[in-house]
Amino acid sequence: MNNNITIRVAIEKDVPLILKFIRDLAEYEKLLQEVVATESSLKETLFTNKTNAEVIIAEVDEQPVGFVLFFHNFSTFLGRSGIYLEDLFISPKARGQGVGKKVLNYIAKLAKDRNCGRLEWSVLNWNKDAINFYENLGAKPMNEWTVYRLSGTALADLARDY
Repeated sequence: MNNNITIRVAIEKDVPLILKFIRDLAEYEKLLQEVVATESSLKETLFTNKTNAEVIIAEVDEQPVGFVLFFHNFSTFLGRSGIYLEDLFISPKARGQGVGKKVLNYIAKLAKDRNCGRLEWSVLNWNKDAINFYENLGAKPMNEWTVYRLSGTALADLARDY
């Protein structure tokens, strides 16, 4: 475990770094062709008055090695907010040094400090390393739920009918 791990809140000047990490994650997940985010769209979404999400940066020896992008959701059953971890990416060279666990420690503490009822995320079924890592932390898969998504033409078509 590396003792020189720091976690910090991203600032506006980190936008190019955040986009790089998004592209690195997408490449790892074999989804690079789906990335349409730009520095401009990230700046608008993450660093204006109407912020929709938050980002933290993980560093080892003051060098950025990963990021987490998250936002608040809401559980009607709990009657409380939660945190949804949209993306967590640690550079391959920094894996196995405790960075991922330190990042999740930070997010879990943030969730508790904000009185959140839960912390959730999704993982690709083929990503066995990530699944093992999460399960070793005590996370449980929600196998009885299936994620659905509308985007692109399907989203536009549904919206047009209103």
